[in-house]
Amino acid sequence: MNALAAVSYVVSVVIIVLAFPVMLLLVLVTVPFDPTRRIPGRFLRLAGSTPTYVFPFWHVRIEGRQPATGAYVCVSNHQSFLDIFAMAREGREMKWIAKEEIFKLPFFGLYFHLSGDIPVLRGDRDSGGAALTKARWYVDRGMPVMIFPEGTRSRDGNMGSFKPGAFRLAIEAQVPILPVAVTGSAYGMPKGSPWIRPTLVLIRRLEPIDTKGMTGADVLPLMEEVRTRIAAAEAELRAERDALGWESRIGS
Repeated sequence: MNALAAVSYVVSVVIIVLAFPVMLLLVLVTVPFDPTRRIPGRFLRLAGSTPTYVFPFWHVRIEGRQPATGAYVCVSNHQSFLDIFAMAREGREMKWIAKEEIFKLPFFGLYFHLSGDIPVLRGDRDSGGAALTKARWYVDRGMPVMIFPEGTRSRDGNMGSFKPGAFRLAIEAQVPILPVAVTGSAYGMPKGSPWIRPTLVLIRRLEPIDTKGMTGADVLPLMEEVRTRIAAAEAELRAERDALGWESRIGS
């Protein structure tokens, strides 16, 4: 598997590197009529999902539907970087709020800047506020936004507590929340490890939750309701994955 993994790494990197001039050209050409960078962003997701196709020992299954039109706030549990590659398969463009360190990565960070994704410095209140302000700008223009409300990847695959920013954004903008449950990605790219492993990633989009008529008083109840729904769906997916015989141990 090591040789196969090495080849898959090389193929992914080559595709992503070759995609950069195309990405840059798309930004330059679409600037006059695409203020939300929908087209370059969609191209980035297609390129970013490459590893989930070329790594033959990663298997991804996505259930459920996204809202076909209109803005919404998508929230998901976060098990590993593989979540990002797998969810890049989503059919509609979404702008992602991601930690600032990703935007500083050599070469790859440029992609996120060019696509219009939103950096946030974890633990910095001002940065968090600025990120949500930018997210609101997108939502007001019909662009969905993707947020991991745990704020970081899980180290053991178990879901942590949620932060309220995504839910406050949805209520203030009066747009739906789209809960998404993910399981299996923690085994494919464990946090703190440079190695990838065979895994089955199961992703389930749940029913959107309408926030029309909700107020600031509903932020925390909405957050807890969404977390409960995601936790229940993730438990179902984990049981299904285990029944299929996939590895359930994180670590070396």
